[in-house]
Amino acid sequence: MSSPWEVPVPVRTIEHCPTGIVGLDEIMSGGLPAGRTTLMSGGPGCGKTLFGTTFLINGARAGEPGVFIAFEEREEELVANAASLGYDLQQFIDDGLIEVDYVQVDRDQIYQTGDFDLEALFIRLDLAIRTTGAKRVVIDTLEILFAGLDDTVALRSELRRLFRWLGERGVTSIVTAERGDASLTRYGFEEYVSDCVIVLDHRVTDQLATRRLRIVKFRGSAHGLNEYPYLIDDTGVSVIPITSFDLSYAASTEIISTGIADLDAMFEPGGLFRGTTMMVSGGSGTGKTSFAASVARAACARGERVSYFAFEESVAQIVRNMGSIGVDLIDAIDEGNLQIVAGRPTQIGLEHHLSVMHRHVEREQPALVIMDPITDFEAIGSREDIKAMLVRMVDFLKQRGITSVFTSLTSRHDMEESSVSSLIDTWIQLSNEERDRRLVRSMYVRKSRGMAHSERVRVLDLDRNGITLRRVDQDTERKSAIEDGQPDDRG
Repeated sequence: MSSPWEVPVPVRTIEHCPTGIVGLDEIMSGGLPAGRTTLMSGGPGCGKTLFGTTFLINGARAGEPGVFIAFEEREEELVANAASLGYDLQQFIDDGLIEVDYVQVDRDQIYQTGDFDLEALFIRLDLAIRTTGAKRVVIDTLEILFAGLDDTVALRSELRRLFRWLGERGVTSIVTAERGDASLTRYGFEEYVSDCVIVLDHRVTDQLATRRLRIVKFRGSAHGLNEYPYLIDDTGVSVIPITSFDLSYAASTEIISTGIADLDAMFEPGGLFRGTTMMVSGGSGTGKTSFAASVARAACARGERVSYFAFEESVAQIVRNMGSIGVDLIDAIDEGNLQIVAGRPTQIGLEHHLSVMHRHVEREQPALVIMDPITDFEAIGSREDIKAMLVRMVDFLKQRGITSVFTSLTSRHDMEESSVSSLIDTWIQLSNEERDRRLVRSMYVRKSRGMAHSERVRVLDLDRNGITLRRVDQDTERKSAIEDGQPDDRG
């Protein structure tokens, strides 16, 4: 029986051409419209040329040769720029899979010739397509091509002619264009004659830069309607379509240990469900990182891979501090099961963090992901933005059956106000209290979905043997023994 929330998927009426760009094909239901032209619009620094280059390189890898018509950058410049993404464009050129044709357009010469048409460009393009057997074409950019043409009627006519000419050759094309002041493109009508329009945006908010992509239109195909963050780095171009995920992921019944025997005993099955999300919250010094590290060590002991994203401490500091409570992380790191990625949240924006973690998880395929602490993101975003990011991350991890642990430097009141707790399957609350002139750590399980669990408060001890949990009455007995002069064997 179908769900009442299920939205019928439109029948795909056109063929798609995969771009090979991670995430982009997903939100475009398979790729660009095959045999048609896609307009890619954006301001300076958005990466239009790099998107086009990636499209051609991925096509060449799949056995589809391509042609790059450049009006701004020469071949050697394009090769150097592609190398910054880890692409060896020169090798594809040498192998005859990609041809780069730099066309120098002189504005003065265009004025002197009178009537303007693209016949010369068609001749060069036709030769390049026939020579390489090209299936893909990139033209970069329209503004240079029409630099000397002021007649908008003639410009529209030649633009339609260009798109029709490309379609008749059966090639899948990307044509780039600059954003206009009050329109998607400089002239304002290019988007109307295109079958598909992709807008790239490079914005700066609170001194943090973010790149985002939106599919404005796509004739004959369903597509994502939201803005999606995209990343350009030394491994290439990728789009993060996390907002497209629904609640269709499976729910595992496998029970895994937290690595803390006393904590496992507080849950009826003796541990947590695999693929769920656990939050450990509390004030400074309550033991949040110790809990997270213990869970990480237990996963590594099972032979699983763990990705630990640390936002406050360096790798060396985490290893040293956890060693003081008997949690040895060195062997797990040396064996390659544990990867600690340390960095300040303020280095990049929220969407960029999301992109980096997404790509790391896709590459490393961990069974457990730790984010310690998520409250550090408050320095670069509002609580609403942080929750939106965490929703994306939680859905992404659950889709892949990955268990996650988040730590939060916050009080219970703050947690409830932010509504982040609604994302969490198991919530553990830690606190520090002063009792009879000594500091006592305590913890309790706030909730654990799908299983019975203890609701009692436990006293938490951190010593060289790790984390142990005791009943409150046991702590009273221990205090009395200490006052009677008996040794305290818990450090």
